[in-house]
Amino acid sequence: MGNASSMLTQYDIEEVQEHCNNLFSQQEIVSLYERFCQLDRSAKGFISADEFLSVPEFAMNLLSQRLLKMVDGLNFKDFVSFLSAFSAKASVAQKIELIFKVYDSDYNGKVTFNDILEVLRDLTGSFMSDKQREEVLSQLLQEAGYSRESSLLLGDFIKILDKPGLKMEVEVPID
Repeated sequence: MGNASSMLTQYDIEEVQEHCNNLFSQQEIVSLYERFCQLDRSAKGFISADEFLSVPEFAMNLLSQRLLKMVDGLNFKDFVSFLSAFSAKASVAQKIELIFKVYDSDYNGKVTFNDILEVLRDLTGSFMSDKQREEVLSQLLQEAGYSRESSLLLGDFIKILDKPGLKMEVEVPID
């Protein structure tokens, strides 16, 4: 499983479906496999950062460098698992978990004031000064009951972001 010359077996499809908590149908997994094989140009069985950058929507994303750290070297099973957060069937908590991983750049399971500040810098560029970013972030954390010194865990992120009316509608087109 994982290179263009091989085909998915029913067992492979079911295994991948289970790995991604059944967020994709079997047909969607087959479509994702076809896309994976297109991206895996050298048929190595995994996708490199450069191959991911060949997707225009990915390359244009302001957080693409952070996302590249998460996706570089993914095999097909992990590729589908990564994309499962973008499924229409994914829960808000699953989507928030992906956001948490984007912010947790050192993968220590905690997000600090500086981690969030780095993402804000990526997203706002020269539209905000460092001082403005720090003020906005300090205010946001204070309103949520945290301080600049707080280290946020995934549960904290879910508590802050899982609010009624919050929409996380980023989805990956399957076909």
